[in-house]
Amino acid sequence: MRWDDFRRSDNVDDVRDEGGGGGFRFPGGGGGIGIGGLIIVGLVSWALGVDPRLILAGIETIQGGGGGFSQQQAPGQKRELSQEEQRQGDFVRAVLAQTEDIWTDVFKTSGQQYRAPRLTLFSGRTRSACGRAAAEMGPFYCPDDQRVYLDTQFFDELSQKFRSPGDFARAYVIAHEIGHHVQNQLGIMDKTMQARERANSEEEANAISVRVELQADCFAGVWANRAQAKFNILEKGDVESALRAATAIGDDTLQKRSGGEVVPDSFTHGSSAQRVKWFRTGLESGDPKRCNTFQGQP
Repeated sequence: MRWDDFRRSDNVDDVRDEGGGGGFRFPGGGGGIGIGGLIIVGLVSWALGVDPRLILAGIETIQGGGGGFSQQQAPGQKRELSQEEQRQGDFVRAVLAQTEDIWTDVFKTSGQQYRAPRLTLFSGRTRSACGRAAAEMGPFYCPDDQRVYLDTQFFDELSQKFRSPGDFARAYVIAHEIGHHVQNQLGIMDKTMQARERANSEEEANAISVRVELQADCFAGVWANRAQAKFNILEKGDVESALRAATAIGDDTLQKRSGGEVVPDSFTHGSSAQRVKWFRTGLESGDPKRCNTFQGQP
């Protein structure tokens, strides 16, 4: 993916050099939405059939309320970012800037104004308006403060654990979370959260969540289509790397990785095939109107 010569966004707060805050709270009430969805804790709780908040509470108790799962320096201390971390931050700023330019154009065509979100880069854990943000949650968007939260170590996990290396796979992750911000601005997120509250069962609520996540995948594809047309960002193998990432983080693939049975009623982000389908829909059309995942079969 070509990105070195593009502008950098000013809407990034990089706190990776700061000490992590104490404690950890499951971000349920605030509505935080993550692309990986508590990859580690979520899979364990699914396999055991228990509420993930119980596992998190137990971890916090064992650690004396320290929270998080990685070693952190004491609060207030600073550390120097490595060259690789600095480059990752530079990359995030470049991709975020492209999403700002693209969605500003899209909103303008319909007579609306796009209000860009901010993005917080952190290491280990930090605070959000949706509760604690932790690396184990994966990147997520918090509608309460309209911020994306990203621990750049997830990029390493994406490359190594999920075998989806490459800048464009990483850009897809960022663009997906920005897709949630687009949903928030369009009022889609409020409506779906209300629908989840009215749901008659957990399965029905999960099905709504799947449609929300698939639409964010489609919006990520819309960004990629228009960024290619405007900035010529794609290089050989880029699309394939993003499709590998979409496949790797499908609910069925994650459940298989955990060694358990695939349970479609428990899906919250969609199957690998669904995620690929909707990312392709946005990528091939470049039209947000084609991203209506709430009608028909997702």
